[in-house]
Amino acid sequence: MRLSQLLWVLSLLAGGVAVVYLFVIREDQVPLITEVVKGVAEGRSEETYTAAADILFWSVFAVAVTLLLIQIVLLVSFSNRKPNARWWQLATVVGQIGLFLLSSEFFATGEHGPVLRQVLFAQWSLALLALLFSSFRGALQWTARKYDVRRAGGGEGDF
Repeated sequence: MRLSQLLWVLSLLAGGVAVVYLFVIREDQVPLITEVVKGVAEGRSEETYTAAADILFWSVFAVAVTLLLIQIVLLVSFSNRKPNARWWQLATVVGQIGLFLLSSEFFATGEHGPVLRQVLFAQWSLALLALLFSSFRGALQWTARKYDVRRAGGGEGDF
């Protein structure tokens, strides 16, 4: 159970690093995204391509931040034994994989591409491992209890 929570926290840290890194490399990536957008439809003005690249960048950035915030809420819900938290966590992992595939196509180009791809891969793979470890028998028994059960007469912390 604790390993699952640790993996979720590591996934959140990797996601935070990815979001900050994506923001830092924005100025270098927008021209590369513009070239990808030009490959889709040619014959438009340069401002149109730049605007489309900006919209695409900020949309993916917003999705990454939103997924990160949702995962923080779901980790708290999971730690508080809320029902069906794993299903919502699975949905966010699927969203992370989609974000990874989309960003690999558009953003993970140029000199910063491999680093971004590795950080995003680490994020969703750690989240997937956390989800796997949270479905083991001990973790399922932990979440099935409504309250923490302590043995009587433990002596430590009892008044």
